[in-house]
Amino acid sequence: MTTGSTLPRRLLARELRRAREAASVSLEAARSEIGVSKQTFWRMENGIPIRLNALFVKRLCEIYEVSTELTQVLLTLTEETKAKGWWHAFDDAIPQSFGLFVGLEDAAHRAISYQTTFLPGMLQTTEYRRAMLWVEHPNKPTSDVETTINVAAQRQARLTSEANPMTLDVFIDESALRRTTGNTGVMSDQLTHLANIAQLPTVSVRVVPTSTGTYQALTVGTFVLLEFPPHPTAYLTEPPVVYVQGFTGDLYLERPEEVAAYRMVCTDLKRLALGEADSRALILNIAEEFAA
Repeated sequence: MTTGSTLPRRLLARELRRAREAASVSLEAARSEIGVSKQTFWRMENGIPIRLNALFVKRLCEIYEVSTELTQVLLTLTEETKAKGWWHAFDDAIPQSFGLFVGLEDAAHRAISYQTTFLPGMLQTTEYRRAMLWVEHPNKPTSDVETTINVAAQRQARLTSEANPMTLDVFIDESALRRTTGNTGVMSDQLTHLANIAQLPTVSVRVVPTSTGTYQALTVGTFVLLEFPPHPTAYLTEPPVVYVQGFTGDLYLERPEEVAAYRMVCTDLKRLALGEADSRALILNIAEEFAA
């Protein structure tokens, strides 16, 4: 299903919670039946990393009186949560909250990104990324900075992967293109790279020009909307997630009304942004300005 444990864990949590509610079994009753703490059970039902015991899952299925077919699906998902994604090798250098995003991103087949301050991580050059990290974490050990850059490179490989491709649709406010990160040389190289990578069949880059003035998405702020591939069992398909990075904590929005609100913002961005060709021309013009 996926290369790591993030998506199976979320699918399993959602189905266990749905089955319990359908069976009208209380949290306390279910927890007591398998003999785990309140915190452990909460983590099980919310897809938070924890060692999952297949016997517990099987017993919950019995309590909830789910079908034999669904029980087998949930037990298979339990096994899949034991798989390690490539990003787990960098756990010491990646904040836990961002590690969750990397796992979800790796499982997604499409991402829609809107950026107002910096360029999206999937499209950053090494030097641009390094300059950003030193600003964001001035006291970060050099080894951790380089590890984070390595993680970024592996994330970016999805854009040209044949085995596990990702489609990336990006909307960038023009101000992010003109904000110097690092120095003018770094910016010139970054924008040239951005224009080149935008020609990939899996990547769309569109710029909202400053001439647009103030628009709704500016008040919303940066976000990434992740969409996941269909599951063989249709109703088990993971619903979209909106990721909003915060200074003191990240948000993962998945309620249908929340996702719908962000989709409306995306629709407005499509209306306001330049087309791909005009966006690329603008990006290259700004790159030349930095190089002058």
